[in-house]
Amino acid sequence: MTGMRAVGLKVLKNKLSEYVRLAERGETVLVTDRDRVVAEIVPPDRSRSALLADALLAEAMRQGLVTPPALPSTDVPPRKPVAPLRELAGEIEQDRADR
Repeated sequence: MTGMRAVGLKVLKNKLSEYVRLAERGETVLVTDRDRVVAEIVPPDRSRSALLADALLAEAMRQGLVTPPALPSTDVPPRKPVAPLRELAGEIEQDRADR
């Protein structure tokens, strides 16, 4: 459902969640103050990620605040173990024995 509604500031303050849900479903809500439109609550752009962190990162990239890697890689970087498994297992056993 797409459409447009208008709501005064006083009513919006008391029913904000309801109007945000309307915007989430595709409606535009015009916010008025004394019959003058002062703001709009609009649905998010379809290309925007639903996850806040992803949306903020994408916006920062659009503004040129951050740049993506020059050569994106699909490979996972190689992992280099910090210590051999036997050594780690020995330390765990020692920790358990000390308790």
